[in-house]
Amino acid sequence: MAIEIKAPTFPESVADGTIATWHKQPGEQVLRDELIVDIETDKVVLEVVAPNDGVVESIVKGEGEVVLSGEVIGVFVEGAEGATGSTVDASAPTASSDVVSAEKPNASPAARKLIDENNLDASAVPATGKGGLITKEDVVSFIGAPTKSAPTSAPQTEAKKTAASAPSMPSLDIPGQGRIEKRVPMTRLRASVARRLVSAQQNAALLTTFNEVNMKPVMDLRNQYKDLFEKKHNGTRLGFMSFFVKAAVEALKRFPAVNASIDGNDIVYHGYQDIGVAVSSDRGLVVPVLRDVDGMGLADVEAGIRNYGLKARDGKLGIDDMTGGTFTISNGGVFGSLLSTPIINPPQTAILGMHKIQERPMAVNGEVVILPMMYLALSYDHRMIDGKEAVQFLVTIKELLEDPARIILDV
Repeated sequence: MAIEIKAPTFPESVADGTIATWHKQPGEQVLRDELIVDIETDKVVLEVVAPNDGVVESIVKGEGEVVLSGEVIGVFVEGAEGATGSTVDASAPTASSDVVSAEKPNASPAARKLIDENNLDASAVPATGKGGLITKEDVVSFIGAPTKSAPTSAPQTEAKKTAASAPSMPSLDIPGQGRIEKRVPMTRLRASVARRLVSAQQNAALLTTFNEVNMKPVMDLRNQYKDLFEKKHNGTRLGFMSFFVKAAVEALKRFPAVNASIDGNDIVYHGYQDIGVAVSSDRGLVVPVLRDVDGMGLADVEAGIRNYGLKARDGKLGIDDMTGGTFTISNGGVFGSLLSTPIINPPQTAILGMHKIQERPMAVNGEVVILPMMYLALSYDHRMIDGKEAVQFLVTIKELLEDPARIILDV
């Protein structure tokens, strides 16, 4: 029985998608719940899997083509038997009767994607997987590229929404090839981020205020209790980010304008604090959101951040994870940034930038003392937030971090 392969229903915030990769080609055997095609949107990659055992009969929408929500992209024949691993150009619609099948080495979808992107001969890649399967790690080892995670499958009727891995960086150091270049299309996620950041700079009155915080009190507290904290909370480690998140929540309650957003000519004040934590993934910058942080403890915050970090690494962040947020924190310090001016995440009106902890000589009670210092930056929309509020907000965070007991005591 022939079944239409349709693009999943896109969320309201997603207008269309692009066929990223056909993992199965016309005439190729497919097992139930096996990944057939990836559809990339501005935010996530939607995975479409087989509803049952059968064969992909034809491809209606080839790789790189734009598809709408629920649009037919191919035809699947349930219960049919076909070849394993046939090769077909998926860039254009094709019927199975016109397909010329050829055997190719068995490779996982992630490995096949890397092989195709790097124009490799699959037969030259040593296979270490079960039954001679070429794994992603085999291809990575072969080309010397960094590992990137591949998406996993989900039922077709509820196509899995994930932020997938970016195409691997092409190797440009090829002996004897001279000065070479390679042009690749920008991913939809990176293009979307680019549009939003440019829009934020063009449509908001951006301004940044700076301060610095002595991290010694937080570092001493962390060193004193980190082992007990980890044991008490089932392996959750105590980091610095949870202190910043909780300090930001307290400051947001004192200065509600920083927690507000602009909607046309209206100002929307939020009676809750949903904190977005900027994460650098293989595909670009993503901002998963910790919700109702005021009711979370330090352990809850750390566990939430760690979970989002793992999901970003594995390409499993969903649209729900990145929707909303009333305030954002970005930590460029993990990459060694000493100072920066972050750009707000619309429609939010402010973003806090953390930076590298650097030992510096500081004057304390008339004496020079070496202290671990961090520069803080608060970028804000001057249409909504006055300079006085922005400065006082940042000073509040500084004071809470330099006396972290105040975060716990709520004073």
